[in-house]
Amino acid sequence: MSLKVCVLSSGSSGNCAYVASDTTGILIDAGLSCKETAARLAAIGVELQSISAICLTHEHDDHKSSLGILHRKTGAALYANSGTIDALGQDDKLKDLKWNMFSTGSAFQIGDIRIEPFSVPHDSYDPVGFALSDGSSRVGVVTDMGIVTDLIRERLKGCQVIVLESNHDTDMLKASQRPWSLKQRIAGRQGHLSNKDAAELLAEVAGDTLTVVFLAHLSSDCNKPDVAVKTVQKILAGHKRSDIAVKLTYPDRASEFIQIGK
Repeated sequence: MSLKVCVLSSGSSGNCAYVASDTTGILIDAGLSCKETAARLAAIGVELQSISAICLTHEHDDHKSSLGILHRKTGAALYANSGTIDALGQDDKLKDLKWNMFSTGSAFQIGDIRIEPFSVPHDSYDPVGFALSDGSSRVGVVTDMGIVTDLIRERLKGCQVIVLESNHDTDMLKASQRPWSLKQRIAGRQGHLSNKDAAELLAEVAGDTLTVVFLAHLSSDCNKPDVAVKTVQKILAGHKRSDIAVKLTYPDRASEFIQIGK
């Protein structure tokens, strides 16, 4: 058994990741247009109609902007917790969608993929990260969180692949022209994770399983791809884990497409 992973888009303009087994294809979030989602899937040899389900981390627009049309086009089942569903119900275009409601902290099954939703600190109703497993391979996806918690550490342990927010460089954020209130929100407990914090989390949970990391949700003006990669690589090297491949995600194109397991 094996899992395939590709981050179709990541950043404030839209977030969407593809995780699939041989028989089940899942989108985590739906922040790309339907047309662009289809194009980026096609670029990695995947048909839009093969998507079995869409799992939502939270209700922010960069994670759900094409949710309705993707559902209509594909018939994919929709999964979210009650807080996210309630928040989406305030949008007239989404309030009549048929949902499969999961409870944060309780695993559920889509095809042959087991999904564990876990709570993360972020400024939305009830945001979650996901750990996905086919029984032999495990992938963690956490794209928006302000601080690292013990729960997050526990859920990411044992993963071969982690898609993790690495939003900003702390010095670049401080020096930016953004309003002080926005800087405080980004760096706060319900904001976004810095490169350094992301790297330290990865070093803590790597164990002997982690092989690939995708750095996600990089800020366009408070981070740089090479800064994020070098920061994470340096800290991982300090923990004698230079063997972990650190890969980037992008707002304008899909990431590398990888497969783990047999």
